[in-house]
Amino acid sequence: MAEEIQKDVSAEAVELLHTAYGQLKEQIGKVIVGQDEVLEQLLIALFSQGHVLLEGVPGLAKTLMVSTLARSLSMNFSRIQFTPDLMPADITGTDILQENRTTGQREFRFIQGPLFHNVVLADEINRTPPKTQAALLEAMQERQVTVGQTIHKLSSPFFVLATQNPIEQEGTYSLPEAQQDRFMFKVYVKYPSFEEERQIARQTTSNAKPEVKAVLTGEQVLKIQTTVRQVPVSDHVINYTLALVRQTRVGEPGTPQWINDWLAWGAGPRAVQNLLLGAKTRALLSGRTTVSTDDIQKLAAPVLRHRIVPNFTAESEGITSDKVVERLIKETPARESELTIDPALGKIFAA
Repeated sequence: MAEEIQKDVSAEAVELLHTAYGQLKEQIGKVIVGQDEVLEQLLIALFSQGHVLLEGVPGLAKTLMVSTLARSLSMNFSRIQFTPDLMPADITGTDILQENRTTGQREFRFIQGPLFHNVVLADEINRTPPKTQAALLEAMQERQVTVGQTIHKLSSPFFVLATQNPIEQEGTYSLPEAQQDRFMFKVYVKYPSFEEERQIARQTTSNAKPEVKAVLTGEQVLKIQTTVRQVPVSDHVINYTLALVRQTRVGEPGTPQWINDWLAWGAGPRAVQNLLLGAKTRALLSGRTTVSTDDIQKLAAPVLRHRIVPNFTAESEGITSDKVVERLIKETPARESELTIDPALGKIFAA
């Protein structure tokens, strides 16, 4: 490593993650062409114990990307196709009444649903009613499901990737902002470049079937997740992260006037936590054990885009949440000396 390994971070685990990252990209690249930024964000969320909401038009291989990732991780995988008639018990599992052949007595036995896997793909999550969405979100947050009066713990590690189609609104149930906050990242899957699409066309219309090999086990993923939380973060990086997030809160001290004009709602403390955890993982993926403000900047959009809500005025002017984040990064000083003397940000730090 280029930098000295911190004594509270396992050098073995850091090397494992740095090496495995390259191997994972190699294995997934056998099936998925391009989408490097999306894959990086998926892996950052996995190793940070977060979940991801994928948004993109049909045909961009979102489902294939997730299933290929699961195959390369040697963990149990399940795919749930969300539909309007899907019930909570269909995903969590249910109690059934069975007769004990030995005693002749009837007793309830719990049958696990598809949530009891390590990697869960919630396909088209916005096509199912709120009560079923809520059952999934409880599992994401608490790593458990409640059936009747019994709590059932989920497998570990547990990683949810949900997809939604942004172009069809009929027959859909949009996730409320408070529920979207449970996702660490909201990732946009974009169209491939010309060269990437040409490679996709050649690769998918032949008889070739790439073989994806497992790179990491569940136990190794858990070890990496523990290592991520051991990475130290300087006070300056924490202050910079707080400055970015707290500036999005409408009507609070130190919030820029243009934020008050453009946003209806800002990001909460979970955004700060996810930014710091994601930045720690990104640093480790690069073979570093120190977190920089650049790591925070690179992850600001996927962490904040579903946690800030542009108001009607901003939407009428074509202002998106990504544009708000871009301007925030541009106007927030990254250097420690400039951050601490900025008069507007001083109100944030004093609040």
